[in-house]
Amino acid sequence: MRRTSAAVAAAVALTAVYGCTVRTPGTDTGADTDGRPRSPVHIEIPATRSPDGRSPAGPTGHTTAPSKRPAATSSAPATSPEPAPPAPTLYRRGDSGVAIRELQARLRQIGWLHEGPTGTYDATTEQAVAGFQGKRGLPRTGRTDTVTWQRLLSMTHRPGKWELYLMGGQPAGAPDARCLTGRVLCIDKTTRTLRWMIDGRTVSTMAVRFGTEAAPTREGVFQVFWKSRDHVSTLYDTPMPYAMFFSGGQAVHYSADFAARGYAGGSHGCVNVRDKAAIAQLFDQVKVGDKVVVHW
Repeated sequence: MRRTSAAVAAAVALTAVYGCTVRTPGTDTGADTDGRPRSPVHIEIPATRSPDGRSPAGPTGHTTAPSKRPAATSSAPATSPEPAPPAPTLYRRGDSGVAIRELQARLRQIGWLHEGPTGTYDATTEQAVAGFQGKRGLPRTGRTDTVTWQRLLSMTHRPGKWELYLMGGQPAGAPDARCLTGRVLCIDKTTRTLRWMIDGRTVSTMAVRFGTEAAPTREGVFQVFWKSRDHVSTLYDTPMPYAMFFSGGQAVHYSADFAARGYAGGSHGCVNVRDKAAIAQLFDQVKVGDKVVVHW
């Protein structure tokens, strides 16, 4: 009896800690379902969690995994990067001036242009620029923008004066003092121009080409002594239309070679003109006996 009382007292003490249930005699059968005697004290140990946070094993020894919440997804639509703005345009069709001459001269250097420079951004120049752009993977706009210009600069050299004016068009210099009186063909070797002047007034101006080092054009003051509209050289067997002779076999005349190649070639001493319409008009105005001044 003393042992039973002591056991009951101990069980009551454990109840405060573990939540035990005391079964007193007479309240149930006092035996397990298998017929074995059981203790009058039934201890219920509270559930605990494993260190990894999972629930303790259930009646079958399996653990219950914690529920997972679905990952949050963004509802904002994906945005693609904005395309880069086009490069600023420097030159386009219709522009003119020295800058266009430089553009054309540089295109000639790398074989994209075979005419000019003319100083005018025409359809031919636009096609050349578009071809250059396409070859380098640039947008084929035909307009010269900053990216196209920088690429062209990196592939070419700065053109000299006679590359800029390969086909003429250069401005004339101041007339020589000997050209300021009378009727004068005033021919300037420095600027490669011819002024037709009457009493100090310039009537017309045109680009001209001179002889090579092997056959230079003579300088000085001369007079037109013979005119031949459909002349053919007996020495070189070449046409010399609108020829106005002023010193031996040297004359001012139209040159198809000058018209085709510009300053890439030279004459045998004559003063070549490439503008056929201009020299045809000049031929009709100049008279035998008019003065010719060839100077630097």
